[in-house]
Amino acid sequence: MGDLTKVLLVDDNPKYIEDVLPFYGFEVSCALDGEKAIEILDSGARFDIVLLDVMMPKLNGWDTLKLIRKNPMYQDIPVIMLTAVGEDQKMVSGLKIGADDYIIKPFVLPNLLARIEAVLRRSKRAINYEKNHNVTIGQAERFNTLTTREKDVLLLVTQGESNKAIAEKLVVSEITVKSHLNSIFKKLNVANRTQAVLLALQMNLTEN
Repeated sequence: MGDLTKVLLVDDNPKYIEDVLPFYGFEVSCALDGEKAIEILDSGARFDIVLLDVMMPKLNGWDTLKLIRKNPMYQDIPVIMLTAVGEDQKMVSGLKIGADDYIIKPFVLPNLLARIEAVLRRSKRAINYEKNHNVTIGQAERFNTLTTREKDVLLLVTQGESNKAIAEKLVVSEITVKSHLNSIFKKLNVANRTQAVLLALQMNLTEN
């Protein structure tokens, strides 16, 4: 087996994750706030992934993520946000800042492990991507199956709009919006709104 996957856990209450991840082949280092996390990263320590809590003292998760994405030394490190906030608008804002995924607290361990594995897989594939974020042929084909209206809905989702706001802008009912979203999830082979936004951002939908 290769080297252990190195995780930087940034959380003011890290006990559970810190204790459990080593049993699954992870080497965990902890920072109790964002300032300490940046200090550790600035020291040159190398990590495969960062698990970043949103609500922390001194420097919260959003501001810590912004600093990570601005520093050329470690700006490409994958980051999963840990948050009790389930608001779509805040999730989308975080994705635009540069979060790779979200875990909503409280979470079950298998979900956390699956998200970490998925983000690490994407990160390894991304090393071979060109800087313009080319997507796989399969992703492009799935995206091209969306109707024009479904693309309109997805674009508004990436902008943080709620179902109600989307319905008002497209002059349709909220039930119709939900129907479009279910179709989008199925066609893109994603489980939820956040994953759909991630794929849309990879496709540079926001620039179209």
